[in-house]
Amino acid sequence: MRRNTLRNIYIVILLAMLALPATAATQDEPAPTEPINIKELIFGHLADSYEWHIAGHTAIHLPCIVYTQEQGLDVFMSSQIEEGKTYKGYHIDHTSGKIVNAAGVRPLDISITKNVAELLIVAFILCTTILSLAAWYKRHGYKTAPGGFVGMMEALIIFLHVDVAKTSIGHGFERFSPYLITVFLFILTCNLLGLIPVFPGGANVTGNIAVPMVLAFTAWVAVNCFAPKAYFKSIFWPDVPLALKAIPLIPTIEFIGVFTKPFSLTIRLFANILAGHIIILSLTGIIFIMWQQGAVMGNWMGTMLGGAMNVVSVAFCIFMNCLELLVAFVQAYVFTMLTANFIGLAHNE
Repeated sequence: MRRNTLRNIYIVILLAMLALPATAATQDEPAPTEPINIKELIFGHLADSYEWHIAGHTAIHLPCIVYTQEQGLDVFMSSQIEEGKTYKGYHIDHTSGKIVNAAGVRPLDISITKNVAELLIVAFILCTTILSLAAWYKRHGYKTAPGGFVGMMEALIIFLHVDVAKTSIGHGFERFSPYLITVFLFILTCNLLGLIPVFPGGANVTGNIAVPMVLAFTAWVAVNCFAPKAYFKSIFWPDVPLALKAIPLIPTIEFIGVFTKPFSLTIRLFANILAGHIIILSLTGIIFIMWQQGAVMGNWMGTMLGGAMNVVSVAFCIFMNCLELLVAFVQAYVFTMLTANFIGLAHNE
């Protein structure tokens, strides 16, 4: 009896999904003549912006901070330069999406953009989490076994401290362990927030190449600025036959590897996260394309086409979101593991 009732509910919901667009199509409003620019919608969502779009025409306007020698420092809200508006000669260039002055020259721009605001939110989440864990241990000590969220975080941090940092680096791993744990939690939090379609999520932080590049630069500093002398000797005077040293092939390859390692970290994180966002947005865009085609057809075939693609697109989006949830953890782990391996190779005696 209960199974039949649930089946009837599902049938009613499906018929309602198909009937609502059909009712909208029978209104006197003309069908849209211009096709939907899915490419513009996708890359508009992935790009950084001076406002945080919520839904419809609702958005959170962020502060813009610019400096020029002629006008000095100017601070204003992005609402003053939206939709073609101009403030003290500043406006948004539609080609680059950045603030330019009246002469079309970009000022020094240190505005709180969408990605910067997301980074501040991630920093707040991480600081709150770590401080709350420290407060729990301060109250209960180390004799009480933690449970719930505290127990999960303890298991995760111990795994990163022992199985990643200690195993990959070896002797002296303790001074690199806090850095590796911070990198992992930072990347993971950014990836997970990027999967949330509503505020405070949805920002493409790790899919913006500037963020992976800075993370890779910190890995490069951790590898090269704290390495022993033997590491640099293995690069410029490796333990190979003298003939190979006379023709500096091996030193050249080793020197290039100093920069290709962080470059690989950058591209791997950036490409995987960006690709996931593009696929999910493309699958969502199929719904609008099919309904637009159905409106052009203007009969029950168009309604059935749009309704069928609703079900298919939503199913694929759910699958891709589950896959991206796995990718969020995998990419954070891979970046941290490779960084630990590079540090361990530099300290390998």
